[in-house]
Parts: sequence; C-alpha cells; structure tokens
Amino acid sequence: MNMIKTIYWMSIAVSVLMVITFEAGILEPGCGAGDVETQFIVVSLLELATVCAVPLAIRLFRFRRVRGEIKAGHYLRWALARLFMLAAPLVANTLLYYIYMNVAFGYMAIILLISMVFIYPSGSRVNRETSIE
Repeated sequence: MNMIKTIYWMSIAVSVLMVITFEAGILEPGCGAGDVETQFIVVSLLELATVCAVPLAIRLFRFRRVRGEIKAGHYLRWALARLFMLAAPLVANTLLYYIYMNVAFGYMAIILLISMVFIYPSGSRVNRETSIE
C-alpha cells in the first residue's frame, strides 16, 4: 500500500519538478522543436497511448480475469500496472512538452494528471477493490 502511494506521488512530483526546472530556465525548452517528422510520430504515439490508457486504467478492475487475480492475492501487481498506465505517459508527456514545445503534450499531461485522481490508492479504495464480487 505504501509503495503504491509512494510511486503515485513520485510520478506527480517528477512531473512538477520537470515543469519547475524548465520554467526556471535551468534546462532549455524547445530543443527538439525543429524536428517535425519525429515530433509528429511521437505525438501520434503518445496520443494513442493516452487515449487508450485512461479508460483502461480506470476500468481495469472490472475485467473478469483481473478480478480473479485480485481475489487470488495479486492486488499489488494490478494496482501497480494501473498506476504505471497513467504515470509513465504523464511523465513522458511532461518531458516531451518541453522538448518539443507542442501543446498537445501539455494537454495530454493535464488529462493524465486529472485521471490520476480516479485511481488514488486510499485505504478505502484498496478495501473496496480487494473485496470485488
């Protein structure tokens, strides 16, 4: 439980730290803005990843196979999988926003940050999710 909360808050902290670092001028934003071909591919891939990850992460524990594994005692594995579905693209979108200075990455990072609220690993959520019928 504590490990899940730590990873949850660390992913948000890493994203906020990147924002502070780039906005303070410690790192130079826009270093990849001239490479439009690579930028197009990366934007397309992360848009696809974000659009797929958000609903999947929020509804993950409704799948029969996942519920069966949770009942078998594998809650931590699935909780971490759900968390990484949102945390990894959040950090990637935040970094890529500053590399390419493309607002699409910023919007996706905001969507993922808002979506993280719906999977916050509170004690009552863990109790509710481990007792899924």
